[in-house]
Amino acid sequence: MPLPFLPVFRFLFRPASGPQPKEHSVSRLASLVLALSLTAATPALAADKLTVLMDWFTNPDHAPLVVAKQKGYFAAEGLEVELIEPADPSMPPKLVAAGQGDIAVSYQPTLHAQIDEGLPLAWIGTLIETPLNSLIVLEDGPIRSLADLKGKKIGFSVSGFEDAMLGQMLKTQGLTIEDVELINVNFALSPSLLSGQVDAIIGGYRNFELTQIELEGRKGKAFYPEENGVPVFDELIYVAHKDKLDDPRLPRFLAAVEKATIYLTNHPQDAWKLFIEAHPNLDDELNRRAWGDTLPRFAKRPAALDEQRYTRFATFLKDNGLIKAVPPVETYAREVN
Repeated sequence: MPLPFLPVFRFLFRPASGPQPKEHSVSRLASLVLALSLTAATPALAADKLTVLMDWFTNPDHAPLVVAKQKGYFAAEGLEVELIEPADPSMPPKLVAAGQGDIAVSYQPTLHAQIDEGLPLAWIGTLIETPLNSLIVLEDGPIRSLADLKGKKIGFSVSGFEDAMLGQMLKTQGLTIEDVELINVNFALSPSLLSGQVDAIIGGYRNFELTQIELEGRKGKAFYPEENGVPVFDELIYVAHKDKLDDPRLPRFLAAVEKATIYLTNHPQDAWKLFIEAHPNLDDELNRRAWGDTLPRFAKRPAALDEQRYTRFATFLKDNGLIKAVPPVETYAREVN
């Protein structure tokens, strides 16, 4: 946003009843008034606009972005950032690849798949640096371990990566995908589990689904993929067009996000107030509890790249037939600051 014009002097003229200035003082004063009037007439330096295409509707997963706006961290970096929620969650990276957005919030598995398809995208930063995906069952149900999934129904919403993740988790127990029945429940993960339609769900977010189940009067139990054979990956990341990585707005964006993340860590309750000021419709028990569960998972150094993590995960995807090759990390990820 334009910087406001702030006058240097509080008073330019003394009151008429006071001592009058000498002639040379009047001349200097006239010059000063002219200079200030020219300054006031000159437009303030406009902030650089930046569009961020979100992966989903705004929720506590996006806290650093919302807080960076609310605290003025983007403005301090000379940026006017617009956060745009998607009509179709699959489109943000594709729109950035087509030059119709500056940054997209996306997922590490999605980035690997889209690089494999030839989309001109690149990682520039991390929002959430741990998996949120998990396999969830009811705590009072028959499944006590992953081995108990044999012959059971498992609900999923997106095929591909979730199948591979589940397959790897089952493999640690000597099972395969063929030992379970997969049921597409679309995005009704928790309802399908609570209703008994399925015995477990894969792809539920540990910071939301477990609380949602508890608010319905039941308790859930999560099995974490990174503890059961799946390489650790970044859940949410920032991607940009690979030909625009020298854009000077990108490091400024990440610097503001880092400030917001540190503020969130140090002042979680004050940050929550800022968040619900911007999105009062999210002031409910589910989001309040998700807020606390999500805070430890934000990347404190969003601009830092873990190349080994990306290589390991790409290898996992290739081994499971989800991508054709493991490209060098530098071809699709770069620290921009």
